[in-house]
Amino acid sequence: MVTRFAEVAWEGDLISGTGTINYVSSGAFSRLPVTWASRTEAHDGRTSPEELVAAAHASCFSMAFSGRLAKNGTPATKLDVRAVVTFDKAEAGWRITTSEISVRGEVPGIDAERFTALAQDAKENCPISQALKGNVELRVTTELAG
Repeated sequence: MVTRFAEVAWEGDLISGTGTINYVSSGAFSRLPVTWASRTEAHDGRTSPEELVAAAHASCFSMAFSGRLAKNGTPATKLDVRAVVTFDKAEAGWRITTSEISVRGEVPGIDAERFTALAQDAKENCPISQALKGNVELRVTTELAG
């Protein structure tokens, strides 16, 4: 079992308050500003939980997909992955509604159909997808270079 942590400080109310992601267990980043406005309006150089979910989903998918491609005997030369997370106001309030992954890959020896099938499998089964599944619509689009 592995655990990770993040520490956040928040001051003020929801709308006018401000927060800072002070530290994460890896030390890879710190002191990231976050506000309600950065979630629902222009980010103005601040992050949001949704942006961090997008980063988590893109990196998790990248690892899962690269593993599936290697197991298929067609390891990727390069994968460019983008995750777009939508935060929208629904009847029950604000929520993440979709996470859409797009992947462009350089993968010698694979056809587009198999590339897409393995991407779909990675989208369904990477651990972040598993955490989101049932609450967030998950999509993947693929482009095989060459």
